[in-house]
Amino acid sequence: MKTGHHSPNPLGDFMDRTMDNTKHILNYLMPIIDQVNPELHDFMQSAEVGTIFALSWLITWFGHVLSDFRHVVRLYDFFLACHPLMPIYFAAVIVLYREQEVLDCDCDMASVHHLLSQIPQDLPYETLISRAGDLFVQFPPSELAREAAAQQQAQKTAASTFKDFELASAQQRPDMVLRQRFQGLLRTEDRTKDVLTKPRTNRFVKLAVMGLTVALGAAALAVVKSALEWAPKFQLQLFP
Repeated sequence: MKTGHHSPNPLGDFMDRTMDNTKHILNYLMPIIDQVNPELHDFMQSAEVGTIFALSWLITWFGHVLSDFRHVVRLYDFFLACHPLMPIYFAAVIVLYREQEVLDCDCDMASVHHLLSQIPQDLPYETLISRAGDLFVQFPPSELAREAAAQQQAQKTAASTFKDFELASAQQRPDMVLRQRFQGLLRTEDRTKDVLTKPRTNRFVKLAVMGLTVALGAAALAVVKSALEWAPKFQLQLFP
């Protein structure tokens, strides 16, 4: 079988600081299944199982989930000789092979995820390897790229919607509602205090000014009166 291209580090995509490349590869899983078995694809979509069950398969090339070392070596030999996306084609082949088991279980995420995450150890590996190669030729990655990108966009939208829902839910919790109402009451009370305090302060100032004016007026009258009383006496002293 012809190889698509070789990478200096075949597992390099799974060693990045982020999971972006890994998620991109996982996004090819459901489009492959949809091309071969739409009924199984729709069932898994209804169960909302996603692709996380295949994560450990992909990042370790099934070395973490297979107990027979011979099968691990055989798969590594197959993957090293093929396109970097061949492991996800092989993952799709395993799911397709277990079609009846999947359709027979309850259509919910927990049941389907539990079933698929447990790989049987007696799978016909050579048959599955041949089938994966056939699917790669029949549905090459270039033809599935658009569907894979749509999967990624749907995940981003779902994540964004979940964050919005989570924020809205948090704001509607009883303790949050009470806290918001209490803060609103505090702000209203502060505004009321400001309104009531300002006129009172102005009134005190006016009263103080009025009192000072009255006092100064009384003092002025007293001075004038004293001057009038003292003026004749002073005149007599000057002109006896």
